[in-house]
Parts: sequence; structure tokens; C-alpha cells
Amino acid sequence: MAITFQRRKMTKLCAKVRRLLFSPGSSRGRYSPGFNLSAALLAVMFATNAALAADATPGAVSPPAAWPVFRGDTMATGVAGSTLPEKLEVLWKFNSKDHGFEATVAIDGGLVYAGSLDGELYVLSLEDGKEKWRYHTDLGFTAPAAVRDGRVFVGDSDGRFYCFEAATGKPIWGTETGAEVNSGANFYKDTVLFGSQDATLYCMKAATGEKVWTYTIGDQIRCQPTVVEGRAFLAGCDAKLHIVDLDKGEAITTVEIDGPTGSTPAADENNVYFGTEGSTFFCIDWREGKVRWTINTGKNMPLRSSGALDATAVIFGSRDKMVYALEPATGQELWKYRTKSRVDSSPVMVGDRVFVGASDGRLYELDRKTGKKVWEYEAGGDFIASPAIADGRLVIGNTDGTLYCFGSKAK
Repeated sequence: MAITFQRRKMTKLCAKVRRLLFSPGSSRGRYSPGFNLSAALLAVMFATNAALAADATPGAVSPPAAWPVFRGDTMATGVAGSTLPEKLEVLWKFNSKDHGFEATVAIDGGLVYAGSLDGELYVLSLEDGKEKWRYHTDLGFTAPAAVRDGRVFVGDSDGRFYCFEAATGKPIWGTETGAEVNSGANFYKDTVLFGSQDATLYCMKAATGEKVWTYTIGDQIRCQPTVVEGRAFLAGCDAKLHIVDLDKGEAITTVEIDGPTGSTPAADENNVYFGTEGSTFFCIDWREGKVRWTINTGKNMPLRSSGALDATAVIFGSRDKMVYALEPATGQELWKYRTKSRVDSSPVMVGDRVFVGASDGRLYELDRKTGKKVWEYEAGGDFIASPAIADGRLVIGNTDGTLYCFGSKAK
């Protein structure tokens, strides 16, 4: 009862803030010229609405010590709920047999879930990297695992989607799709959602694997479906953003974009943000189904990195070797940082820090406000996977087949 009352108060407060913050009837979502609200107030509004959206989807959000889905939460914000030590050290490494890690790991309940190209789904202790269990497939995993309610969900390169008991690896159910699964899973109510290269979004009962509905687009689905307020957002290889009603399994609307994409859209209470193979980064109002703004990097280099989003910035990488930070409301450039190679890895925000891997084999720490490099670690290989952050640790794998866990050795 107390929680419901607080949620009602928070909802009313957010509505009041929105009335003050945005001009009535504005078609571009700009700030009202008569107001100069602080970034702190924006952050409060953003966090409050994210909490309300999560609370409306039972079971979708794990405690702050977890990283249960590809971008950390159902809205795919790429913002960590856990802090990290000021100085990072390598706490442990884990090596696969023959092939690399392209999939971002999931972290939940003190366990790390890491799919590898060598055919194995490895489940390791977050504490020391020791193997707890593994599951073998013929073709391996490029899709990130997802964890919810003591179960782990993941698709493989042969087109099969699995549900395991998270603690033991006991298979619970599985289903076949028509092509490779690159999409990480996401959750809505009692269902699990994932896409396949067979151009289909699947909605299954998480407990049993019973099919609820399918939604088919014009080309492959490689992104994780982003979930907000009963909607899923799919940025597809058919050059459209699809906004899908999750209760009906039907399109609410589609928005044309300039090319195919496999990037997972980051969402706030009004907009989604993602880049395309056409070098364009989009902000689309998902309530109205309209493009708010775009920026093109101008170098004809695809944007395969998914954005990290908070109230003050949206940050993403590019194959033009840059990491960009933009102002979410307008698309104005805040800063950019040049790496030594392409950036397909998706950034993660941790307080005033940003972590992202690059194809030069380096993990970069950047200052979130200025974009200046604070720290780097040279691992070799190529970082396609993105950082996962939970319980004071950062875990990421590279194409050389090594999984790294960073944290602090200090007791």
C-alpha cells in the first residue's frame, strides 16, 4: 500500500515536471525558453520514470548488484546500478578453448553467464572466475544471455533458443527458430522476448516456452528488443523502427530510417536512440512515431555500437574510431574521443565514468562530462562484446577468447 501511494506521488510529480519542462504542443520536444532547470532535476525525472516503468513490469529488474540483460535493464540504457572502484585491476581471467567471446555477459546472483564462439555457454563465479557449469552447442553463441527469476535465456548460432536453470544448467525448455539468433532476450510480464535472423520477434511464456505470439518484419532482427510501457522497440535490418504492442503482438507503428541496423535502441520516457549502417544516429519520439533529430557522422562508417543513455547524454561508438556524446534533447555534440580502431562495443556509464572496448584490443575509461581518457587497459584481440558491470566489478570478453574481470584487490 505504501509503495503504491509513493508511486502515485512520483507519477504526479513527474507529470508536473514535464508540464514545466516542455512547451505545450511542441513538435520538436525542445525545452521551454522560460525555464532553466538543472541537470540534477532532469536526472531525478529520468530515474523516477525508469523506476516506475520497471515496477510496472514484474520481475524485469534485478537488484543493483546484477547485469541481467545485454544493456543492463529492460529500457537498454547501458547505465550501471553498481559503482566501480576508482582504480581497476584485473582480478581474474578465464580462457575459452579455441574461439573468442563476442557476446556480452550477463551477471546475476554472483554468477557470470558467457557465451563463446567455441560452442560453450560458460557459467563462472563472479568472485574468482571458477567454472560452475557449461552447456555445449555445435555452433556457439553471439547472442548475450539474459537472467530472470533463477533462469537463464540465450539463443545460439544454429537458431535454437534455450532456457536453463541458472544455478545448475539443467535444461528447462528450448525452441527452434529459422535462423541464427544474435538478439539478446528481454522480458515483459511473464514472457521472454527475442529476435532471430529469420526476421521474427518471438514472445514466449518464460516458465514453459509456450509461444504467445510472433511478429515478423521485412529482414533480419539482430538487436535486443527494448521494452517500455507495454511496447517493444525493434531497430531492424529492414530499415525501419518497429514499435510493437506487447499485449497484442501487433505493430503500433513503424518509422522509416536510413538503412539497416542491429543496434539495440536505448529508451527514455519519450524517445529511443540508436545508430544505423548508414552512419546516422536517430532520436525518435516513440509516443508520436516521429523522428526528433538525426546526426550523421559524415564518414560513411556504420554505427554498430548501442547507445548508453541518461538525462544528460547519449554516448555511442562508431566504426570511424570515435566515441560520441550527444545532448539527448537536441543531438548537439557534447564531446568526442578518438580511439585507435573501430568501436563496435557499446559503452556503459558508471557515475561520471564511461567504459567502452575497441577493436584495438583496448578497454577505455572516459570522463562522462568531458570525454577525456582517464584509463585504459590493453588486452589485445578485438572487443566486440560490451562491458557488464555488477557488484563492483566489470566483466568483458575479447575475440582472443579471454574473459576479463576488473575490480579492486583491496579488502
